Amino acid sequence: MSNPPKPAPSLADLRAEIDRIDEGMHKLLIERSQIIENLIKVKGTQDSGSAFRPAREASMMRKLVERHRGILPLDTVESIWRVIIATFTHVQAPYSVHADMTAGEPEMRDSARFHFGFTVPFVPHKSAAGVVAAIASSKGDLGLVPAKDVAGAGAWWTALEADAAPKIIARLPFVERPDHPASLPVFAISRSAPDALATEVQVHSVRVSGWSAKVAKVLAAKTLAGLADAVAVPDGAYDGAALLISVPQGQNLADITDALVKAGVSIRSTALVGSHATRYTVTGGGQPHPAAR
Repeated sequence: MSNPPKPAPSLADLRAEIDRIDEGMHKLLIERSQIIENLIKVKGTQDSGSAFRPAREASMMRKLVERHRGILPLDTVESIWRVIIATFTHVQAPYSVHADMTAGEPEMRDSARFHFGFTVPFVPHKSAAGVVAAIASSKGDLGLVPAKDVAGAGAWWTALEADAAPKIIARLPFVERPDHPASLPVFAISRSAPDALATEVQVHSVRVSGWSAKVAKVLAAKTLAGLADAVAVPDGAYDGAALLISVPQGQNLADITDALVKAGVSIRSTALVGSHATRYTVTGGGQPHPAAR
């Protein structure tokens, strides 16, 4: 004789389960804060500057995307974790987020709030150069600048060339998907310990002479082929140009610059100005895979 089916839970039972889970999540956040307290004591982070760990954060976000399932939108889960990470980083070592608003104020604010929440102070700027200058003079602040060419922005990245200058440490959004609520592509700039950096994509400042439409087409072809991401702006008089070239893992900057030289330019200088993790792209079906760059 088969057992009778169990009765469906009542509405009150389901609400009690939700309350139990909510209380459990809150207790876990409190437990996490207690661990951070101990971390501050062990590392002395409040006295040593930046607490950013780009490589660890990228690893955490990859695991989050890969284990996610169910009806809760990935946008919500990613934003919650981003705010948790950003807020606890702020608890370890207080910092502000400086942002260049020239690519669009609503878009940049959406990006900043999605990734860093409302606890971390937000400081708007009228230029990327202003953001870089603020980060350079700060102890551990973070800057957001558009990762695309913005009219009149200039070659802000040349200020990152010196060894002691801050560097690009991340490219956001890290998880790319259709209809992302904070889809503006931005670089995050700060100071971070060398052993904390994500180095899968290296970002170089390249200055050239002899820039022309022909050379621009060669660089665009490399970008379309997935061999690099690039931004180019005039640099100096006549035919000079400053390039910001992101080279993904497995590719080589020399291959890019050699192609540019063959097209007619002279390389004036190159400098590593940062690095970041390989991004994730989520397809319409919700399946994640590493982005090309």
